[in-house]
Amino acid sequence: MPTTPPICYPRLQPQRLALAISAICLAFRAWAAEGDAAAPMQTVEVIGTTPLAGAALAREQVAAHVQHLDSSDLAAPASSNLPDALNRKLAGVTLNEVQGNPYQPDVSFRGYTASPLLGTPQGLAVYLDGVRMNQPFGDVVSWDLIPHNAIASLDLLPGSDPLFGLNALGGALVLRSKDGLHDTGSTLQLQAGRYDRKELAFEHGGHDASGWHWFTAGNGYQEDGWREASPTRLGQLFGKLGWADRHTDISLSSAISSSSLTGNGLQEGRLLERDYASVYTRPDQTHNHGLMLNLQANHRVSEQLQFSANAYYRRLKNDTLNGDMNDDSLDQSVYQPNAAEQAALAAAGYTGYPAKGATAANTPFPYWRCLANVLRKDEPAEKCNGLLNRSASEQHNAGFGAQATVSGDWAGMPQQLTAGMAFDSSHTEFRQSSQFGYLNPDRSITPVNFYADGSEIDDSGMPVDARVDLAGRTRTASLYASQTLSLSRSLHLSLSARYNRSSVHNRDHLTPGGGPGSLDGDHRFSRFNPALGASWDITPAANFYARISESSRTPTAIELGCADPANPCKLPNAMAGDPPLRQVITRTQEAGLRGTLARSIDWNASLFSASNRDDILFVADDSAGYGYFRNVGATRRRGVELTLNGKSTQLDWSAGYTYLDATFRSSEILGGAANSSANADGNITIHSGDRLPLIARHNFKASAEWHASTAWTLEADMRAVSGANARGNENGQHQPDGVHYLGSGRMAGYTLFDLSATYAASPQWQWFARVSNLFDRRYASAAQLNATGLTATGNFIARPFSASGDNQSVLHSTFYGPGAPRTIALGLRYSFGG
Repeated sequence: MPTTPPICYPRLQPQRLALAISAICLAFRAWAAEGDAAAPMQTVEVIGTTPLAGAALAREQVAAHVQHLDSSDLAAPASSNLPDALNRKLAGVTLNEVQGNPYQPDVSFRGYTASPLLGTPQGLAVYLDGVRMNQPFGDVVSWDLIPHNAIASLDLLPGSDPLFGLNALGGALVLRSKDGLHDTGSTLQLQAGRYDRKELAFEHGGHDASGWHWFTAGNGYQEDGWREASPTRLGQLFGKLGWADRHTDISLSSAISSSSLTGNGLQEGRLLERDYASVYTRPDQTHNHGLMLNLQANHRVSEQLQFSANAYYRRLKNDTLNGDMNDDSLDQSVYQPNAAEQAALAAAGYTGYPAKGATAANTPFPYWRCLANVLRKDEPAEKCNGLLNRSASEQHNAGFGAQATVSGDWAGMPQQLTAGMAFDSSHTEFRQSSQFGYLNPDRSITPVNFYADGSEIDDSGMPVDARVDLAGRTRTASLYASQTLSLSRSLHLSLSARYNRSSVHNRDHLTPGGGPGSLDGDHRFSRFNPALGASWDITPAANFYARISESSRTPTAIELGCADPANPCKLPNAMAGDPPLRQVITRTQEAGLRGTLARSIDWNASLFSASNRDDILFVADDSAGYGYFRNVGATRRRGVELTLNGKSTQLDWSAGYTYLDATFRSSEILGGAANSSANADGNITIHSGDRLPLIARHNFKASAEWHASTAWTLEADMRAVSGANARGNENGQHQPDGVHYLGSGRMAGYTLFDLSATYAASPQWQWFARVSNLFDRRYASAAQLNATGLTATGNFIARPFSASGDNQSVLHSTFYGPGAPRTIALGLRYSFGG
């Protein structure tokens, strides 16, 4: 290795990275001169650089800091499921628990999100064995459909890597499943814990002398949940059968999942203080059913040439039932039935309704005017204070991919060239409807026989219609290539690119033919995204890397179906109109240093900046709860990431810190009626430099695993996350007055501690225990400004300021996504035959 100081050429780097690269190089000149005495870099670990297996590089050749977890990390007692493992173990990852269910969090990495919530702008690509897990309709990621205990390893690749196709704006999460060649033996595991949690899991893998290998895993999970009426039921089954010899490995895998998840969402701040386990409205149920078949093949023709391919099919069914507050009733008189309404109630056989004098003070949960207006077919959309929103979707998704990897010398320099193609096709049927109802004291909704089906006209003369019946077909074809060239033993150059061409074909069964209010549309998007990177061993113990890359995502069917300001929709409950949206383009620039200290400590320090052009945001409309998607000029996420990992005979430890500055980079006008700074039209002004909501500026996590003896292992984890603005407070100017506006419009920072212990009674038997949120800290990982229809004591309230002569204003407050309190789980694992 050369020992002369490195020569830096900042003019050759992208302008925004020039100063950072120059500073890094200057700081390491002295260290480079002492490189011969440093500990050698570890070069044996390889990183997959494409969705398909086969293209892999030594870690120090990859021009990015790739974070890795293996099956032991995922199966550790400290991690209860896949999102939880990501949150505990990986730097830069946080969870926004908007839904309030352990299998439904928004997983955020450097301010980009993979979420199960339809309508959330998605910014991370997730792959399992080469199959893109982002669903065709909305790009959502259902974490409950990924078989947790069948995962052998995962890699989190940062930045807008074009090789991972659509949606890899902020990174790609690449999962590999277990197989019988490497994961032999059998395991049974049983867990039980607080809130009536029960879980049973099994694994079995093996192979024979003729090359056949097999693996199967299953998991059953249920709990009542720590919040009111929040049960979860989950079942997962995974199987893989394959054949392999020295050159070829062919396998067919299947994954079947079924779940019933209750995510009761955000709760208003005053009610959380009164009862931390309370819910705003219910039910909020999601039923998912998934089937995936994946045929994979890898063939090594020679040491220099390898082929990889896969073909897959997915069938996904989703049903939701959400009980919600009808915000349109909050500025209406919903208490005392008038004479005509009393006559209608009497004619229908009702008794007990108030003849006069019903007010908010003596009628905490009104429903008589709702029933009367249903009978009269008059104004249930204004007089019924509850809604039951239902949706059902069925998606069929199929595709294939193929790639070739060639390694060898080019002009006397070692190189690896990968070229591939992919094709994905999907067909989706999506339906939804809204049924009016009224709110009960237990926050449930009692439905009435009236639907938002266009048969009623509101005050503006527009029909009240929340129905959707949409058929959508999406096709994406891609070509990609990547080459890594070793200019010397210490300097590696990488160049990659991908071309994507997508078409979205939507047909509206309710309002066909196009035009206002119709979801009909044919949209086409194409994009060529490149990346250029370099990796340089400054010393045997320190490596410098830098990369500039681009990726993109096309608007999804739900965004195209909810993009018309003249026809706002209530997500995820309705869509209307489809003016064109532009695809989001992200450019990421990153540079960093990594290496080893004393042969047992790995470290990394990186600077990154990711800029979005034509970002897509959901913009609130004047109508409460309604809005539409539109492109905004620009957003940016930039920061610093530091990690440190160490291993010794008895102690394994790690620490990671991320500073993230996520801001708007253009001035915008957004809807924000719940923000105290909103103008008379309910809009707020966003300026360049205002912070993006729900994205913490500081994120620190640390863990220590102490092998106290051959039998005992103890682990402690800590996570500290700073505060952030709530959704609706994008301008950061919300100032509560304690009367019309409640809550700070922010979520506070928090620090959590977890403990776990494992006792190996024998090589076969293990006992383990886990305590999460050791100090029972109350915290929130999500927040939003919105109108509230409840008083501080939990009673319904409409026209809360009528006593002062204001019959139209509604009360606005800050809603929070509360984190789980202290939970305890005990488990037993039995392994044999390995």
